[in-house]
Amino acid sequence: MKIKLTSVYVDDQNKALRFYTEVLGFTKKADFSQGPFRWLTVTSPDEPDGTELQLALNNNPAAKAYQQAIFQQSQPGANFFTDDVKGEYERIKARGAEFTMPPTDVTGATIAMLNDTCGNLIQLTQLARHSR
Repeated sequence: MKIKLTSVYVDDQNKALRFYTEVLGFTKKADFSQGPFRWLTVTSPDEPDGTELQLALNNNPAAKAYQQAIFQQSQPGANFFTDDVKGEYERIKARGAEFTMPPTDVTGATIAMLNDTCGNLIQLTQLARHSR
């Protein structure tokens, strides 16, 4: 069994696509529409056939309520792992991202948090065993 897809709710798919590709550096994988429904995914350029992240429109009232509640509790809508959180912080910040937490040491990891401009906080995590 494998995880091939996970989702994050966004309030604007076009804005989300720009942020996740141009700011974070992911690659668009799938983008097609049927009527009002748009299936939109991105993936890591390091693993183009790896896990896809669906940028799902929060037009369902339950999805919107969940997204807003998680954001208000300062909980990440998604968590991405890296071997160099400080390097990613500098790269992404230079592309205009708003960080709500700079790289911070916590038990077993260094984490940073940023606003994806689409209704979510995104956490970047570098596990201690991956420290350079």
